[in-house]
Amino acid sequence: MSIEATRKSALIKEYATKEGDTGSPEVQVAVLTEHILNLTEHMKEHKKDVHSRRGLLMKVNKRRKLLDYLKRTEETRYKDLIKSLGLRR
Repeated sequence: MSIEATRKSALIKEYATKEGDTGSPEVQVAVLTEHILNLTEHMKEHKKDVHSRRGLLMKVNKRRKLLDYLKRTEETRYKDLIKSLGLRR
């Protein structure tokens, strides 16, 4: 359910705005999206796993808050991010 270190570092490298950037909203949303995709696959197989469902919902809400912040502050970065991640909005 968690993502591999190599995949996480690749996401950080791809979405970082500058060298050594791990805290920008783009990086956080990309990592959360990967977690959400993994948890969604897990939930398809384990439908009654309530604890994982709660974690999934918390991650979705956190991603939503970060995307709202990004949309409120810099809309062009927001549009580029949702387009590159393939999110519906």
